[in-house]
Amino acid sequence: MEQRAGAVRWDIDEDHMKRPVSFEKRRASGAGTAGFYRSNWRRPSVFMSTMLAFQIGVQGRLQVQAQIPHGTLSGKVTSSSGSPVPNARLILKNATSSDTRSVTVNTDGTYLVANLLPGTYEIAASAKGFADAHATVAISADGEPVVNLVMQAGGATTAGQGQVGSSTVKGDVTTSVSELPLNGRSASDVAALEPGVATARTQTSGQAQRGFGTEMTISGGRPRQNDSRLDGISLNDYSNGPPGSALGVNLGVDAVEQFSVLTSNYPAQHGRSSGGIIAASTRSGTSEFHGSVYEFFRNSALDARNFFNTKDTKKPPFRRNQFGVSLGGPIQKDRTFIFGDYEGLRSSTGVTQLDTVPSAAARAGISDPTVLGFVNAFYPLPNGQITGDTGNFTFSGQQVTPENYFTTKIDHKTSEHDAISGTYMFDAGTVRQPDELNDKVTGYDSRRQLFTVNETHTFSPGFLSSFRFGTSRVVAITGLTFPSGNPHASDGSFSTSV
Repeated sequence: MEQRAGAVRWDIDEDHMKRPVSFEKRRASGAGTAGFYRSNWRRPSVFMSTMLAFQIGVQGRLQVQAQIPHGTLSGKVTSSSGSPVPNARLILKNATSSDTRSVTVNTDGTYLVANLLPGTYEIAASAKGFADAHATVAISADGEPVVNLVMQAGGATTAGQGQVGSSTVKGDVTTSVSELPLNGRSASDVAALEPGVATARTQTSGQAQRGFGTEMTISGGRPRQNDSRLDGISLNDYSNGPPGSALGVNLGVDAVEQFSVLTSNYPAQHGRSSGGIIAASTRSGTSEFHGSVYEFFRNSALDARNFFNTKDTKKPPFRRNQFGVSLGGPIQKDRTFIFGDYEGLRSSTGVTQLDTVPSAAARAGISDPTVLGFVNAFYPLPNGQITGDTGNFTFSGQQVTPENYFTTKIDHKTSEHDAISGTYMFDAGTVRQPDELNDKVTGYDSRRQLFTVNETHTFSPGFLSSFRFGTSRVVAITGLTFPSGNPHASDGSFSTSV
């Protein structure tokens, strides 16, 4: 069951069987896409450390050239006779944040306004001897719309809108991402809605060696050829894979302003990636305070039994709560804005484990008492179909997952020509579930952090500078084991030495 703001919606969730990982404890850590994988907590060699530092430095240079998620508006201002209206004054106002930009049209009537944050803008053109012209345009991340204004002397005004010719194949989500039907409210699933994008199920969740994110093939490319970006900073993990928490989701859809997917033929300014580019921009605060409080609740009450749950086996329960709060508004009127979002996830998913174990007849044939003691301690008797010396053992366990996501963004306009913004994102999640034989509890953890700051200075309508710095850090720990209901799992007499 899913419930939000008094509306109730029922969903059936598909169970996913999770394979437990080994006893070995591993840790993977990376900064941006320049990372390393190490096992058993061994210290990396001096050579590896040097190579890592070199790779981070190279990556830092690449990040400076990376995509800046802002739009560019251009066009021409003419009179009703088609002649240009030189030196006309244009005022662009962001309908959400009330941020304004003022430019002067060139002598040939053309204009270009760069570095516009995504959103809807109201355009007002004025010139001596002409009636004011008005238009409305939606600016998307990396969009280049064209708005041509026609001004008439003392009469009504008209406006025309087009799109700069480009061979780039892309898709934009300009509506609120939180309103889309996303199972698990994972923002990365938006990319799979675009033509030419398909998910690649090449692994199960919890394999930290290759990341936790949903792998996607874009225009036939490999998943690790893609680049995922938030506010212009790459979010790819230590394996150059897509971002994702321990549960494999990307929370925080309420904090996403716009989402775009570039599938092919994108310009060289994006760089770094030979596959697709998945870009998102964080929502900014507005001139008035707006917020939301929400909770989604799902239950297995209406789920059907899966293939392995017989009538004699209890159906594994499934409960998931996703709750959070978002709030944005002004700190200083028309100058400083803030937006923050928190989302928590508490999931208890039933998992059905199926394994093959020795039958009672097979155990009776074991003559070595040491081997028999080990088998009886860690291999339960079959509770399903028996074929010869083996049989099926099935039981239902619970996969428990708590996750916490937080992001905040601050925008400050220092002057008419200078603006600065910063974003911080934090996401931490853990997964715990029993192994196939219910001898121990296995688990894996993830922690993601992102910090970015951007400063923009406008010298003229056609010339500006934008400096962006950001860092992304992803840590994954897998191979965790914990005591469970079988006391023999912690019995030292069953241990072996190498």
